[in-house]
Amino acid sequence: MANSLREVGLTQLDQPVIEKNINGHKTYLIYTETIDGLYTPVGLELPEGDGPFPVVLLASGNGGEGMKWVEEYTKSRRYTIDRLLEQGYACGWIRYRTEVELGYNQGGKLIHDKRQGREMFNRSPLEYEDEISIIEAIKQYKEIDADKVGLLGMSHAGEMILKLASEYHGICAAVASEPAAHEFLSLNPDNSVTINPETQLRNIESMQMQSTEKVRSRVDMDIALERIKPITIPLFIMGRDQDELQGVFRLSYELLKEQNKNVIWKSYNHDLHGYVYPLLGDDGHYKVNDVQMQAIDDVLAFFKKYFEK
Repeated sequence: MANSLREVGLTQLDQPVIEKNINGHKTYLIYTETIDGLYTPVGLELPEGDGPFPVVLLASGNGGEGMKWVEEYTKSRRYTIDRLLEQGYACGWIRYRTEVELGYNQGGKLIHDKRQGREMFNRSPLEYEDEISIIEAIKQYKEIDADKVGLLGMSHAGEMILKLASEYHGICAAVASEPAAHEFLSLNPDNSVTINPETQLRNIESMQMQSTEKVRSRVDMDIALERIKPITIPLFIMGRDQDELQGVFRLSYELLKEQNKNVIWKSYNHDLHGYVYPLLGDDGHYKVNDVQMQAIDDVLAFFKKYFEK
């Protein structure tokens, strides 16, 4: 029998849950178990009614910071949440372990084995694998329609959508907004990328990849297409006209389209990286303009198309 967020207590759930009022909104703070038995946080909200509801899980950036981050974004980045709730969708922020530099490229497929009767892996799980664990956990609640799970990921979280879609098919549709998919595409950066002398990790903050042609010439096409080939879910790739990684965003779409994937593209003229998540102003009102409202309308229309099939 499925668990109910609304009807059972903390000790009766497979995933520890705390019901909390955050700025007047009932939020279920859920600790979801990941592949290796550690826990990662989710802040889920439900619309009015009994459900089961379609659900859209929101993600942004490269991970870390735990439940504190989820609570803060539930307070200060809820414009998009409210729009989703108005449509009758459950939704909320997810968080996952911190991004590992080139962990996806260098780590290979996660292999499960046993040693002395216990699990053993060839590498640690990565952040996109945490997202898969979250999806599977959220599906267990009776308020959630397990066949109508959508994802909205921005920047690195947009790339995570491509990574998980390449090997997991348990979602209905996904929006990758400004997906920083340079690792997924196996991009060989130019000299705008430097090495941090203190950590020996790459500094990609100044990477200049506006041109789709430039990005196309620098990706390992065999690897990129091998990763794209298994993707089956409908995708909406959102660009940003003046972004330094616009060529990465656009090529992600073009390669998907060239492989006959179910994908659409639209780019928006906005100065905020993360425009799909409007910011809360000091006056307590969201700073949102017509471009952002159109972008969010487009996201809602995309999910509606697949949730109402």
